[in-house]
Amino acid sequence: MKHTRRQASFTFPKRGGARPGAGRKRVAERALVPHRARPALSGRHPLHVTLRIVPGVQSLRSRGVHAVLCSALRDGAERFGFRVVHYGAVSNHLHLVCEAESEHALSRGMKGLSVRLAHAINRFLGRAGALFADRYHARELKAPRDVRHVLAYVFGNARKHGVLVTELLDPCSSAALFDGWKERPAARDGSTWLARARTWLLTIGWRKHGLLSIRELPRGGRDP
Repeated sequence: MKHTRRQASFTFPKRGGARPGAGRKRVAERALVPHRARPALSGRHPLHVTLRIVPGVQSLRSRGVHAVLCSALRDGAERFGFRVVHYGAVSNHLHLVCEAESEHALSRGMKGLSVRLAHAINRFLGRAGALFADRYHARELKAPRDVRHVLAYVFGNARKHGVLVTELLDPCSSAALFDGWKERPAARDGSTWLARARTWLLTIGWRKHGLLSIRELPRGGRDP
């Protein structure tokens, strides 16, 4: 009597597919910026750009870190058709008001600035590794009212959240360089250590809705 041998079958795990714990792990506590193609930009519109740092890094508003931050911003403020016109630092993220002649100029300028900031701050803190939790978030500002709102937000965010108590102008921002305050005359020489605005919206257009008050608080809204 013949015996038929049965071949044992094995099921090997497959790559991909839905399974518990699969997928890219989050670097930060908040959701990552979606990695989809960025839309084409018009060089006529300024941008609100946000960079968020990883947890556990010393506050960007601490004296030494802020000084290093300013130095890196000054050196990278105008490159490749990309310009940083204003900034505001919160403890764990950085707001920038920028201009870019194209999406390529924005990408190249932000890449260079991010590397410059990371190297400078990491060197000062004696740390290594990634500084930013994810890639930058950028929003194009297409209307005068949008630009005015973002300027008020960048300059007044720290005061709104109670970080500033007595000072009206945030020292961890470019508020002192800004020439659009109701209560202060514009600097006669127009001096700034950041880039000068060139777009109509950021130089003239936003003023159609009124100059900013140094006591003005930004209206509500969550950071990107």
